[in-house]
Amino acid sequence: VNITLKKPGSKLEHQGIKIEFIGQIELYYDRGNHHEFTALVKELARPGELIPNTTYAFEFLNVEKPFESYTGSNVRLRYFLRVTIVRRLSDVVKEVDIVVHTLSCYPDMNNSIKMEVGIEDCLHIEFEYNKSKYHLKDVIVGKIYFLLVRIKIKNMEIAIIKRETTGSGPNTFTENETIAKYEIMDGAPVRGESIPIRVFLAGYDLTPSMRDINKKFSVRYYLNLVLMDEEDRRYFKQQEITLWRKGEKTRKNIQSATSPQLPHLVSGGENLIPAHNHNSEPKSASGTIEDMKRDLDEEENSPNSTDACSTNVTADSMDE
Repeated sequence: VNITLKKPGSKLEHQGIKIEFIGQIELYYDRGNHHEFTALVKELARPGELIPNTTYAFEFLNVEKPFESYTGSNVRLRYFLRVTIVRRLSDVVKEVDIVVHTLSCYPDMNNSIKMEVGIEDCLHIEFEYNKSKYHLKDVIVGKIYFLLVRIKIKNMEIAIIKRETTGSGPNTFTENETIAKYEIMDGAPVRGESIPIRVFLAGYDLTPSMRDINKKFSVRYYLNLVLMDEEDRRYFKQQEITLWRKGEKTRKNIQSATSPQLPHLVSGGENLIPAHNHNSEPKSASGTIEDMKRDLDEEENSPNSTDACSTNVTADSMDE
């Protein structure tokens, strides 16, 4: 924390300086009450005089951040640092927001969505989506099958709807927002026709699905399939999907360490380094063939030398 006084050479009397790490939920219809779920305080300075260009170091270890930062239509969840210089008349307060992302990793079990809907004796369709849980950069892939068509369909579209629910009981507020809308069919379909669906999520400002966050709000996402007939009547079916934030993969440039390189083994007789004498320093690669023969003779005459080919291993010396 860097504190600078406007007038150089001046001093400021204070009753103490503190820094707070706060996580809170703000409901827009109840702005007077902020619901804090995380609050940590550290004292930076005791009462005294503040001189210009003063720096205070601070650290919050193992801070619990259970929820992701979120700003919606009726609610805001935020984390921030607040520095307070306590004075007799009025405190000096400065806040800095911190954005928190909650990374998730779903298991391989991610069942597809398959459902049959329609109007009795008029329209019968079957839609299928490849998954029920998608990360924020994922692609929704699916198909729609027309099993029975007895009404004149004019077009069909699919939309991603975000539903934000705040409060509880009589003070419950629901806000629906259409994130994206695609027309996937134009014209009348026939029985047995299949319409493919492919929606890319990366281009939209999405958040992970949130369920009953601190018993204050929820954020859910739905795929809304809408059919319109020639009389402008609309038929729709909503299906909830789960969105989650995937950890970004960072590419690390692996640089070679400046460690000494191992000598290369060359097949030429003049450059072969003998390795039979482990107790002595390695011979120079520039030795002659006569030096190598002399070293081999010394090893054969040594009482500690063993012939690997004549070593017998008995059953008594082996562990079961």
